[in-house]
Amino acid sequence: MTDDEADERPMSGYAMALAGYAAYAGGLAALIRRYGSPPERHDVQDIALTAIATFRISRLLTKGAVTSPLRTPFTTYEGTQGPAEVSERPRHGLRHTIGELLTCPFCMSMWVSTTLTAGRFLWPRATRSVLAVTASVAGADALQLAYSGLMDKVTGGD
Repeated sequence: MTDDEADERPMSGYAMALAGYAAYAGGLAALIRRYGSPPERHDVQDIALTAIATFRISRLLTKGAVTSPLRTPFTTYEGTQGPAEVSERPRHGLRHTIGELLTCPFCMSMWVSTTLTAGRFLWPRATRSVLAVTASVAGADALQLAYSGLMDKVTGGD
């Protein structure tokens, strides 16, 4: 990477995003310390359920057609990407960093996972319900895609 390419990256925006995440995670940690009861260890089942729910929520927030109005101030529509998903790119200027976060499921996953994990400590029953619903949706999505693929093979793509 040349110096010119490095200068084009919004480093101050990235620094603000890092500071924002640190403040968010720190605030959640303070709430957990005061009101929650973190376990001594995390169950593999909880980690797996959180991972699946994080995947599904992150995809919905960053790629979902129905959530595109939330991203519009920070992104530009490029086209469809898959079933119920759209492709968008971050806008330029001050909105670029937020646009990157809102179009990147990998970036969004950190925020979503932090939120869900904190929720398990602060509101365990409600959060387990959210985890169960979103993990079920992820499973249903996988089955829908598998069924569509199978039907395409059986019918020859008609």
